[in-house]
Amino acid sequence: MQAKFVLELPSDPRAIERAVEYLLDRSREVGFACDRRRLNFQVGVTEALANAMLYGNGRDPRKRVRVEACITRESVTVCVTDEGRGFDPSAIPDPTLPANVVRPGGRGIFLIRKLMDRVEFNEKGNSITMVLHGEAPRREEEQHA
Repeated sequence: MQAKFVLELPSDPRAIERAVEYLLDRSREVGFACDRRRLNFQVGVTEALANAMLYGNGRDPRKRVRVEACITRESVTVCVTDEGRGFDPSAIPDPTLPANVVRPGGRGIFLIRKLMDRVEFNEKGNSITMVLHGEAPRREEEQHA
């Protein structure tokens, strides 16, 4: 089974929680095995939406954020696109380096890259595609441990 969804959100951070819960509910309906990966999904999508609204669209209430999701039993693919000018993701400093620990910026992208299985940006830098695979089937000896 496969489900595709498109959401158009205002650039209002109050819309983030409802959108993430909606996507989680749809993933459960499709049978995506996300129990152990639920936090990865929640944090990754929340960060992408917040970045799109706050930085991409500059908190401009006239601009929208588009969310496209494709959910199967095996994986969830979420694409978040804002109406901003975009950015160069390779220019984001590594927030784990000592020189950057106290500098703001870059932590959300860092988290997304660590939590999702695949992350890609479009050329303009105003759209991020994230893929999260479901749980691998547990081996029998792990189930009895």
